[in-house]
Amino acid sequence: MKIRRILATAVAAAVTTPVVFLSAAPAFADTKPSSAPFQKPATHEDDLDDMPSLEELQAAVAAAQKAYDEAVADLDKATEDLKALDKPDNALVVAVAGAKTAADEAAAKKTAADEALAKAKQDEQTVKDRPGATDEEKAAAAAAVTAAQTAATEAATAKTAADAKLTEAETALDDARVAAARVVGLAQKVKKAAEEKLDEAKEELAFYEEIGEECEEDRSVKVALSGPKKVTAGEPTVFSLRVTNTSDRTLDLVNAFANAMRLPEPGTEIDEETDFAKYVIPVEWSSADVLEWTSFEKEFAPIEVGELASGASYDVKLRLTVDAKAPAGKGMVFAYGEYENNDGSCGIGKEYADLDFQILAADKGDKPKPKPTDTPTPAPTATTGGNTNTTQQGGTSVTPVNGTLAATGANDTLPLGLAAAGAVALGTGALIVARRRKAGADA
Repeated sequence: MKIRRILATAVAAAVTTPVVFLSAAPAFADTKPSSAPFQKPATHEDDLDDMPSLEELQAAVAAAQKAYDEAVADLDKATEDLKALDKPDNALVVAVAGAKTAADEAAAKKTAADEALAKAKQDEQTVKDRPGATDEEKAAAAAAVTAAQTAATEAATAKTAADAKLTEAETALDDARVAAARVVGLAQKVKKAAEEKLDEAKEELAFYEEIGEECEEDRSVKVALSGPKKVTAGEPTVFSLRVTNTSDRTLDLVNAFANAMRLPEPGTEIDEETDFAKYVIPVEWSSADVLEWTSFEKEFAPIEVGELASGASYDVKLRLTVDAKAPAGKGMVFAYGEYENNDGSCGIGKEYADLDFQILAADKGDKPKPKPTDTPTPAPTATTGGNTNTTQQGGTSVTPVNGTLAATGANDTLPLGLAAAGAVALGTGALIVARRRKAGADA
């Protein structure tokens, strides 16, 4: 997927600048920049400028569809050409049939000539053995043998020629079948490649349309995170997410998105090829409306807040479980919100919310035992007063999305950059970055 690659590279660019790592946190303070090549700051803007337009994507689908249709037609023709070589009226099939008939006739003539020669030789011997046979009779018998021998030789020559023509005709037919089969095989490969290109073009277009270009950034939906400062690997830990409608109207459909990840260990080389998926921390959520812990099982899966009145808040519990084998280090949870209204208006949260925490390694002596986690009792689904009843811990930050991700902010830059990269690993970051990019371009 071209768009996804562009977005992933663009987001990864936010975490590939050495100064970011050197200034981000004490854990990275004594880590020298790697000798591996790093992107220069803000190159992700250049990547995003390469994103195709809707018209270009539609044209790509049309071109791919045309190429696919032509490939299908070519394959159908190649298949028919191959089948035609088995039809009795095909020129090569007719040639083989004619050559076979001629060869059979030549073989029959040779057989007759050989039999005639054998009889002539027998008759000659009979004359020779008969008492009183005259010289004239012996000469006539010898002449008959000579004539029969000549006829047999001519018949053998004719048969050899007829067999050669039959072999030539059969070879021509076989060669044509092999060539036709190769064309069919090639046409099948071309069709498969064209089908893959068409599917990719359609997926690109669908992804672009899913991103949507009518939604702009605004501050109607605010998200806030709170939770513990420390998390033990292998043990589930609960954080709180509050989604607030700060607008002066009811929002018909509000969604929130959340994910978490471990920060790479000090000294880890990071570039646009880094597989951030291995750093992702599984997140489950629950609320007063959804009492069971719910996993994000597919790309772009939201936390469904639903309708939210002006000034009201919706509280969600987030349960994170760091892999028991994960080393001690740093981690963070990341969230943002968006909304859609029945009148067609929509918006994307102006700011991300991110919360960092320390990860403690699991006890090596005993297998970690998860704490009992009954279904939590969430706060009321709608409250007023913004973020009351929520005590922030663990160094939470709310970062505007229009700031440079490559700046040197220890508490903001690295967590935000890695959060975005982690979101890409989950499949949501590409959506977020693209939406914001498109919204900014349309503003």
